[in-house]
Amino acid sequence: MKNALVMLAAAVLAAFELVAQGPPARLVSPELHPDRTITFRFRAPKAGEVTLQFSESDPKPRAMTRDQEGVWSVTVGPVEPEIYTYSFNVDGVKVIDLGNPVAKIGAAIDASVLEVPGAPPRFDELQNVPHGSVNIHTYTSTTLNQQRGLYVYVPAEYYRQGNRRYPVLYLWHGGGGAELDWSRDGRAGVILDNLIAQKRAVPMIVVMPNGAFGGGPGGGRNYDAAEKETVNDIIPFIEKTYRTLTGRENRAIAGLSAGGGISINVGLKRLDAFAWVGQFSSGMFGGVAGYPPFDAEQVSPGFYKDPAATNKRLKLLYFSCGTEDPRMPFQTKAAEEMRARRINLVFRSFPGVHEWKVWRHSLADIAPLLFR
Repeated sequence: MKNALVMLAAAVLAAFELVAQGPPARLVSPELHPDRTITFRFRAPKAGEVTLQFSESDPKPRAMTRDQEGVWSVTVGPVEPEIYTYSFNVDGVKVIDLGNPVAKIGAAIDASVLEVPGAPPRFDELQNVPHGSVNIHTYTSTTLNQQRGLYVYVPAEYYRQGNRRYPVLYLWHGGGGAELDWSRDGRAGVILDNLIAQKRAVPMIVVMPNGAFGGGPGGGRNYDAAEKETVNDIIPFIEKTYRTLTGRENRAIAGLSAGGGISINVGLKRLDAFAWVGQFSSGMFGGVAGYPPFDAEQVSPGFYKDPAATNKRLKLLYFSCGTEDPRMPFQTKAAEEMRARRINLVFRSFPGVHEWKVWRHSLADIAPLLFR
């Protein structure tokens, strides 16, 4: 009995000690230092190995070291001002940074996000300029017989100039994404705010729909459904809800990856609705399984047969791709073929792989070309 009481007293004392100690201190992760080096930390006392996967452009894992408290850490850099994604691998399991509330979210929570400010601020960084708004809408898709969401950017002056009407860019996200992607990950509103304030881009409305239609990589292969919903549902909804300039000369369509496939297949097919067409890093020209062979003449009859007429109707045909993206050789080949057939084309490349860094640059590059 005496031994039992001693053991009980010891247990109670240990419990009080644990309560007094409290929970482990919250980790600071990531910690951005003045020299633009970054320290990442992850608490996993029982883990055998923890590595850092830093940035989509650097596929090599970085080993982390464990201290006496079971906290793993590694410092990288200095790095260039940019928006980076990263994750940890704990004994073979990918996890996000529990100390960082900012995450990349598409079809799943994919990674944590870190922003390294620039001096002066980057083109996709909040600046001291007039800011527009991003509005969230739900509309009826008669094509899919369901309610669908879309995001709409309007420039800062929209609500101050009550009689002015604006051209519209329809901007599609990539496979596995959602309608919020261009606003959150692509910084579309921030980029347009900065460009418009610098008078480098025409004030415009940007519509960011949901590009999931099923039937292929990221839903991008069901182009018939995408065309019907764009022309029959989305455009009428936008033109009823906002003060828009109507007519093909005042509409542009562009998108990234699977959304680039939507833009090209819908835009070139419906040159009666769009005069400005662009795609960023699409796999539709090759290098990605699941896409049918691209035939511009089939999508847009007469496209190659009468290049002068095509160039007259197309105010802009725009391609872009990351320099390290496996799709680049196929993009290059498609661009060369179009130019050989005397189709006017703007083709840009930006450092990076298949990632948002490339697509933010692409948006900042195409926007000043639109509606001129």
